[in-house]
Amino acid sequence: MKKTENPSAAASTDKTEKLQKVLARSGLGSRREMEAVIEAGLVTVNGQKATLGDRVSIRDRITVRGQPISARSEEELPRRIIMYNKPEGELVTRKDPEGRRTVFDHLPRLKGERWVAIGRLDINTSGLLLFTNDGELANRLMHPSHQIEREYAVRVMGEVTEEMLQAMREGVMLDDGLASFTAIQWVGGEGINSWYHVVITEGRNREVRRLWESQGVTVSRLKRVRYGNICLDKRTKMGEWVELTQAETDQLSALAGLEPKAAAPAAAPRKGFKTRKPVHAIGRRRK
Repeated sequence: MKKTENPSAAASTDKTEKLQKVLARSGLGSRREMEAVIEAGLVTVNGQKATLGDRVSIRDRITVRGQPISARSEEELPRRIIMYNKPEGELVTRKDPEGRRTVFDHLPRLKGERWVAIGRLDINTSGLLLFTNDGELANRLMHPSHQIEREYAVRVMGEVTEEMLQAMREGVMLDDGLASFTAIQWVGGEGINSWYHVVITEGRNREVRRLWESQGVTVSRLKRVRYGNICLDKRTKMGEWVELTQAETDQLSALAGLEPKAAAPAAAPRKGFKTRKPVHAIGRRRK
């Protein structure tokens, strides 16, 4: 007698999703990156060149740049997130033609997957970088529509007035549109050097630096200290990473509008994250 197939398993394999979402979940990059790969004609489904908007199931045969990929259902893929303390001088890219150091040189290896960076930091910016094996999560956490807060510690050189701070709160027109800080707080400094904490809710190129430069002052140090609900752990040394706990992974997933799911066992002993009060209210510079 033929054994009856598990109905729930069959439903899982027959479920269709957008191709770029499946590719992103396979760890090949963010959803936006996968859309570009599809549009470039580098993806096939069951031997046919794929187009943007195609829907696939995990039963379909998918190749990217001629290489077959193992499509997995969302339920099969554990969600992993790591926090990396980026030093200045490293690039957020997989390979650099000039042979410079990249953040990916220090990350743990994944079998059959790859880490996707949640946002970027330029070569002269240090601090918190998040990576995940879940491309859909990365895409949502970076997308402007989710308004995920990023907090930076900034050292500026030059006289800063209350009028300048107010202008950056209300919004400054940059080359790529209006930009503003949702919060600014003075935290110390002497002479012409002052430290501030600022918060933005998008990740445009060099946005923090350009906002300050629009006021005629120079950013001499820039460090990201928070992304969403995750604050940089001061016990984590430059160039090292730690894996988020299940609770922290669930909190970030909720910010992105995704259901919680089991995380994989950590690749190294987990370290706790020190909670630091984020900047919410706008502070004034002390006299």
